[in-house]
Amino acid sequence: MTDTSTTPTAPPTTVTSLGVAMFTVADQDAALAFYTEKLGYEVRGDARFGEHGEHRWLEVAPPGSLARLALNPPMGGQPGGGGIGVETPDVLAEHRRLSALGVDVDPEPMRTPGAPLLFMMRDPDGNHIAVVEAPQAG
Repeated sequence: MTDTSTTPTAPPTTVTSLGVAMFTVADQDAALAFYTEKLGYEVRGDARFGEHGEHRWLEVAPPGSLARLALNPPMGGQPGGGGIGVETPDVLAEHRRLSALGVDVDPEPMRTPGAPLLFMMRDPDGNHIAVVEAPQAG
């Protein structure tokens, strides 16, 4: 296999950012309730599509985020198994908040040399979310 990333004939990408990450969920309404009521995310899109409106495109995001998370029903497979990372300026406070709400979080944030302070949480469908301390501006 040839690495075309440095080959002059490879066309440059037109992609400018990551916009939507996608999780497979067993129940879109239950996932919507988890992300909005427990995590505090907002709905960015909720539309029916298909010949008879049989499909639903559902997006949520933390307030102010440019990137969104699409919550999709299983498509020929089982839900869960995906992962994303989100940033917060205060990992310890977010860990306390989510723990108090009964969210499935690691027992405590991890401190690893060379890596930001972080902890993992899991949504009800088994998708993994790394909550990472945002880098300080400066």
